[in-house]
Amino acid sequence: MILVGAVSEIPVGESVRVQGQVAIAVFNADGEFYAIDDTCTHQDASLSDGWLEGCAVECPLHAACFDLRTGRPSGPPAKKPVRTHEVVLVDGYVYVHETIGAAAEAAPAFAEEVA
Repeated sequence: MILVGAVSEIPVGESVRVQGQVAIAVFNADGEFYAIDDTCTHQDASLSDGWLEGCAVECPLHAACFDLRTGRPSGPPAKKPVRTHEVVLVDGYVYVHETIGAAAEAAPAFAEEVA
């Protein structure tokens, strides 16, 4: 598991970038946490620098949008999805379980409270 930080350090509507085997963007979308690969599949841009609207992030370079739950793009210019990663909340901290493999094999990211 990768420690992202305290829940309080990631305000609603914000994101942070953490490094696993690849860079991962972690988003707080209205109190739900999602994690996806940070690099847009259309062109090399950081999605953590993008604009969050609901459960979608818009790439800052060419406006490709990705669903944070599935990693799928909503349309051009991106055609390939980004991988999603499982997010776990433990004692007020956000952790990411990094997904290994292709984006098509990745399970949707979700937030889960673990006591």
